[in-house]
Amino acid sequence: MMLEKLREIETRSRDLEQLLSDPEVVGNLGLYQKYAKEHAGIAPIVETFREYEEKLRRIAEDQSLLDGNDEELREIAKEELPGLKNAASLLEEKLRVLLLPRDPRDEKNVFLEIRAGTGGDEAALFVEDLFRMYARYAEASGWKIEIVSSTPSGGMGGFKEIIALVSGNGVYSRLKYESGVHRVQRVPVTEAQGRIHTSAVTVAILPEADDVEVEINPNDLRIDVYHSSGHGGQSVNTTDSAVRITYLPTGMVVTCQDEKSQLKNKNKAMKVLRARLLDEAVRKHNAEISQARKSQVGSGDRSERIRTYNYPQSRVTDHRIGLTSYNLEGFLDGDIQFMVDALTTHFQAEALKNAGR
Repeated sequence: MMLEKLREIETRSRDLEQLLSDPEVVGNLGLYQKYAKEHAGIAPIVETFREYEEKLRRIAEDQSLLDGNDEELREIAKEELPGLKNAASLLEEKLRVLLLPRDPRDEKNVFLEIRAGTGGDEAALFVEDLFRMYARYAEASGWKIEIVSSTPSGGMGGFKEIIALVSGNGVYSRLKYESGVHRVQRVPVTEAQGRIHTSAVTVAILPEADDVEVEINPNDLRIDVYHSSGHGGQSVNTTDSAVRITYLPTGMVVTCQDEKSQLKNKNKAMKVLRARLLDEAVRKHNAEISQARKSQVGSGDRSERIRTYNYPQSRVTDHRIGLTSYNLEGFLDGDIQFMVDALTTHFQAEALKNAGR
């Protein structure tokens, strides 16, 4: 069944190649982009399938040589076969992953929301540390990161909350497993006895919602405007540019004050509201499909502790996959790709298990 599906995809790839060279399609920008996107989307599957078929062809050749009379060729075939079979097995596993249904949100931009939990000033400071980590990772990935709103803690520094829009290629696909409770263990600057304190910060990764995905009745909104305020409560401008939007059916509140323009703040706040409502709807839908699934693949549950950052040991541990690194400084400097890759591999394997049930 898998081979049939793969051959259908390969045939579709050839059809698309012909369409992309058709003068009528080339002259229609919208249609050309549509076909080009589809072709690019299935290209990794087709390339892997062709490599897989080549390995199968060579295995068949070597198997036939084993039945031949040429002793030298039989020895060569014996040496080659184990490697070819292993390579074919790995390619088959890769193809199973590539054939998994793609999350339609994978290419979306995201709203990154980081909030201080337990731990007071320490939690607020760690909000700032995590935001810097994601900002540096975004920069290294060629993405754009733009602060939507922030609430300074007013104590030792840091933030009670910070929300940013991260834009670029495949942002959600790489950041979606960052949602959850991030725990930090370190000695606060104000701790005279050198005791380690444990604090917590929550991270939410919300894919940006299109207008067509979330319908909002204007009558369900209450929009308030007020003076923006900076650190220490000082007014940063003299107009009512800050915007607070309340979604009346649920009481959900979104504020934005980082722009000087009231209209820009309102537009940003509406984007955040749409993203939160979409996230809520998706999580509710997934919970109805399978209440037993607690993995973040599908549920988006961010209530559990997912990672610990231990400063005295320079250790970062992801509890979902048991992966530990002792380069905490590099990790917080944005070097998190190895963790992103490991999480993606883990959750793809989980999806394969579920697909086989």
